[in-house]
Amino acid sequence: MANALSYWEKASFFNYDVIIIGSGIVGLNAAIHLKNSSPSLKIAVLESGFLPSGASTKNAGFACFGSLSELIEQEKICGESGLAMLIEKRWKGLLKLRSLLDDKSIDYQVLGGYELFKKSAVDLTEQCVSKIEHFNQLIAPIIGLNAFDLKNERIRNFGFKGVESLIYNQYEAQIDTGKMMFALLQYAQQVGITIFNNCKVEEIISENSAVLIKTKEGNFECKKTIVTTNAFINTLIPDLDVTPGRGQVLITKPIKNLKLKGTFHYDKGYYYFRNINGRVLLGGGRNLDFKTEETTEFGQTEKIQFALENLLHEVILPETDFEIEQHWSGIMAFGKQLEPIITEARPNVFCAVRCNGMGVAMGSQTGADVAELVLNSL
Repeated sequence: MANALSYWEKASFFNYDVIIIGSGIVGLNAAIHLKNSSPSLKIAVLESGFLPSGASTKNAGFACFGSLSELIEQEKICGESGLAMLIEKRWKGLLKLRSLLDDKSIDYQVLGGYELFKKSAVDLTEQCVSKIEHFNQLIAPIIGLNAFDLKNERIRNFGFKGVESLIYNQYEAQIDTGKMMFALLQYAQQVGITIFNNCKVEEIISENSAVLIKTKEGNFECKKTIVTTNAFINTLIPDLDVTPGRGQVLITKPIKNLKLKGTFHYDKGYYYFRNINGRVLLGGGRNLDFKTEETTEFGQTEKIQFALENLLHEVILPETDFEIEQHWSGIMAFGKQLEPIITEARPNVFCAVRCNGMGVAMGSQTGADVAELVLNSL
């Protein structure tokens, strides 16, 4: 293809001020922030797939900042003040996404979030209940009063079986992931950002004052590039603390008179489910086989699919007939630290990756943060 390019194509399509690699939540937000901050910039986004790869179009659509058991574990890693900063970034990221696209276009619904505790998880339940007031005080100045509350009386309303306790989060919401990404793509195109799909980057060569980006479609040149390929980052920028984590997801066919409304977390957040258009969407189970799920390969495993369907039958929809309509998977990125990696990895080559499973909440702010780094370097 490269040898067949015309003079016109080379002159008009392959040279930019900034090129973003990856058209997911972070990449598109970085491009949009750059363009809105400096409209004269010529910006392109290169995407390896037909649609954004990874997790941006494959996530469960949770507009959350962490279930209570997750926050307990995260506080052990980064401390109370570090966790408060992280929650603030997640919340500001959600506010930024909502202000950019508006609630209607992403189908933002504040139906609340719930964490389920089975009868057998006595110690975890007691630990989480004892921490409700602690986290309410931590969150109050960031989001609002009384985020978490015990709501055991709602267990029967949802029809759960074997669930002993429910901790409610009044600020948690849900979005339509497809509508969000469609709206982001439309916004980027409307402000003059060029998006090339099915254009996989093979190599990035950082030169003195420019960057050469090699693809099968031709070689692009730019002043700065931002890599936002998340779990796939190490193929272009090796040795970063990024470990892929596959999330397997399924969705049922529509269920008549579905009782579920809201977002739900179970087993320290390793399982998650919600209502969507009269269906139940359920994902997770990565903790059953961490090593196998540390992969950038899409797909399902029998072990995790069995666990997901078993959870539906025994706990979530014990008295309800249902059929599974669809399965898919997304690839997230994790690391030892909870903060995203936002840095100039080498001269003129920036990266913004590793949202640790919080891409919906962290993506918009992470994209804006790396865009600011680039703007300050131009």
